[in-house]
Amino acid sequence: MSIEQQINKIREELRQHNYNYYVLDAATISDYEFDMKLKELQEMEEKHPEFYDPNSPTLRVGGEVTKNFNTVVHEQRMYSLDNSYSKEDLLDWETRIKKLVDGDVSYTCELKYDGASISLTYENGELIRAVTRGDGIQGDDVTTNVKTIKSVPLKLKGDYPVKFDIRGEIVLPYEGFAKMNQERVAAGEEPYANPRNTASGSLKLQDSSETAKRPLDCLLYNLAGDRLGISSQYESLEKARQWGFKVPQESRLVNSIDEVLEFVNLWDQKRRELPYETDGVVIKVNNLQQQEELGFTSKAPRWAMAYKFKAEQAVTKLNEITYQVGRTGAITPVANLEPVQLAGTTVKRASLHNADQIQKLDIRENDTVFVEKGGEIIPKIVSVDFTKRDHNSIPTQYISSCPECGTDLIRKEGEAQHYCPNIYGCPPQIVGRIQHYISRKALDIEGLGGETVALLVKEGLITNYADLYELTKEQVIPLERMAEKSADNLIEGILKSKEIPFERVLFGLGIRYVGETVAKKLAKHYKTIDAIIAATEEELVNVDEIGIKIAQSVREFFNSESNKTLVEKLLSHGVQLQISADKLANQTETLKGQTFVVSGVFEKVSRNELKKLIEDNGGKVSSSISSKTTYVVAGANMGPSKLEKANKLGIVIISEDDFLNLIE
Repeated sequence: MSIEQQINKIREELRQHNYNYYVLDAATISDYEFDMKLKELQEMEEKHPEFYDPNSPTLRVGGEVTKNFNTVVHEQRMYSLDNSYSKEDLLDWETRIKKLVDGDVSYTCELKYDGASISLTYENGELIRAVTRGDGIQGDDVTTNVKTIKSVPLKLKGDYPVKFDIRGEIVLPYEGFAKMNQERVAAGEEPYANPRNTASGSLKLQDSSETAKRPLDCLLYNLAGDRLGISSQYESLEKARQWGFKVPQESRLVNSIDEVLEFVNLWDQKRRELPYETDGVVIKVNNLQQQEELGFTSKAPRWAMAYKFKAEQAVTKLNEITYQVGRTGAITPVANLEPVQLAGTTVKRASLHNADQIQKLDIRENDTVFVEKGGEIIPKIVSVDFTKRDHNSIPTQYISSCPECGTDLIRKEGEAQHYCPNIYGCPPQIVGRIQHYISRKALDIEGLGGETVALLVKEGLITNYADLYELTKEQVIPLERMAEKSADNLIEGILKSKEIPFERVLFGLGIRYVGETVAKKLAKHYKTIDAIIAATEEELVNVDEIGIKIAQSVREFFNSESNKTLVEKLLSHGVQLQISADKLANQTETLKGQTFVVSGVFEKVSRNELKKLIEDNGGKVSSSISSKTTYVVAGANMGPSKLEKANKLGIVIISEDDFLNLIE
């Protein structure tokens, strides 16, 4: 047997032992024997570097240092989930589903583990990349650290697809977390707050050998990719197990919402027996074709729902109500609390939302309050214990002037929040707008964080986001905690932001009500910032999904001479304020004014590619058939109710080939 064959034989043995121990929980050799084999492999690899394998079991121990975690765009977007809290929520969800798909609907129920979301990419059976969820569109490349997690397979076995992504959670078991904290306390260090945040922080440690010391686990639950040869969610879980992934065994295939609730009720009690944190159940439509039919909203899949277990509550004292000013001038009242433990974290503050909420709860300083942490990340006060209220307590008077600049607050009719109208003179609004502009979903300026923005404004170096492009290295080096390398990175990051596409710049401008989705719609429709500036309110309302509220806000923004001056400055610095020539070359108006419904399975292009082709050629994709539908593009296994409705309304049904001929 050659040296290369010996090395590969030991690698394969170690992979199998690793799988038996960390995935199957059924060790076949002792820890000592495993360590000896690993040591033997390390020595052989050192002597024969020509047989290097980036996915060798020896890399589990870590040792590589990562100074900067590169940002990677997800090939398949990672969506968040809509939440439900009652049977009524689930029945409403089921009603919506059955309006959009044909036939019986079954569901896969899976436990919702509370960890750090991760996306693993495999090609030809080998792990090539691990990326954090980030904002769902892009995340951080943490491959080196994830390779140290023993339950993540570096090489797969069986009939896996050539390329795919698999999503899951990096979790820290209770037992391992407790042991880590015992060691920290013994060393005189502060204990970690909770397993979830510790797991998430572990992925961003610069030294992967430190990550390797932490008892992290990886639980996987969702495949993403094209033509994977799988027809249901439940089948995908079984297949993933066969390929070597650690997929929780608690999932169940059910046929009704009543069965879903049985599963929820069972695990609401049994979850305390699990070795990991879990905060609910994820329910998914099982049939993948039905999932494709249902599609996504701008934020979440229509085919999945998270049912959250009843929120934990704690009782504490409200010491003081303070007020924060946001980037739009919106005032948010904040309850400053006596610190209390809740759902594994220490809670000191909770949002009170607005004046109406304070009045509704009749909440006052020095009250004893019930705090809850449910589906929201930020805790909220749900009620007051009036039996413990001081008889001399006085009702809360909402502030009338801005706590930052003293300007009288305004409250528009029909709106819940108060606003500070001092847009260009109120410090938190100035800083907040620039922080929004540089944020990940907008210009994503590397080397520039929120604290640095606040410092730049405080030092008088910038007063708006267009000023960023006039900063010099000499100006920023004297700033606190700013070394030469940091200054270089900041200036380089600002220059690089000039390559960010138009729709993200438009979102970054901070126009009220113009989120990511609206910015994309406006950019696609108008192509240039000048065209948007010139558009009337009536014209804006005619753009797909743009309502009167958004149209008024866009017009109000561009009616301001200060904002128009800002845009002119950005243009002069070369920021992308029109759709690039490359994108325009791929877009036509061939299908303008036409609405398409896509149904069935296609051969030449995937359903998502087909929808993109419709949009790139000026058409609109709808999930349901109506009198406004121009064509139904029908593939194999088109739903009978859709076919019936199309025929009833006289909608033209075309094939995949007919559609491709249309755009040619």
